[in-house]
Amino acid sequence: MTQPTRLLFVCLGNICRSPAGENVMNHLLQREGLSGRFEVDSAGTAGYHIGGPPDSRMIAAGRARGVPMKGRARQVTVDDFAEFDWIFAMDRSNYRDLEVLKRKCNGPRAKLVLFCDFCEAHSQKEVPDPYCGGPEDFEEVLDLLEDGCGAFIRKWKSGELK
Repeated sequence: MTQPTRLLFVCLGNICRSPAGENVMNHLLQREGLSGRFEVDSAGTAGYHIGGPPDSRMIAAGRARGVPMKGRARQVTVDDFAEFDWIFAMDRSNYRDLEVLKRKCNGPRAKLVLFCDFCEAHSQKEVPDPYCGGPEDFEEVLDLLEDGCGAFIRKWKSGELK
């Protein structure tokens, strides 16, 4: 049996975008019958909400789509670069913070990418932070995550991702 592919979603506080990414990906993997082939987690570049649940507005938006929002906030660590295969940054600011952290890792294996690079139906380059927005902002995040996660799974299944 091969090792599962390990995926990490990262945003700023790990209560909106990255836990939604983790849970959308898990939902889609389960639907595809691929849950056992992947391990999915999320983290934040800042430690504002460590131990806290996903934002209640993201929980409500996910529930409306049949995607339960589980997990507890944690901060990304240098070790994550050695333990994960893919690290998805939700925006350029997170990407820059992650690049700094990656340089501290001895022999990182993780591929660090901007999540929206996988989106096919949307042209946005970053997943916007919905924290200060309204319900439509949380819906937009879920639309982007469903698009990019679905595309990642298709590319993984076809062998395009190395």
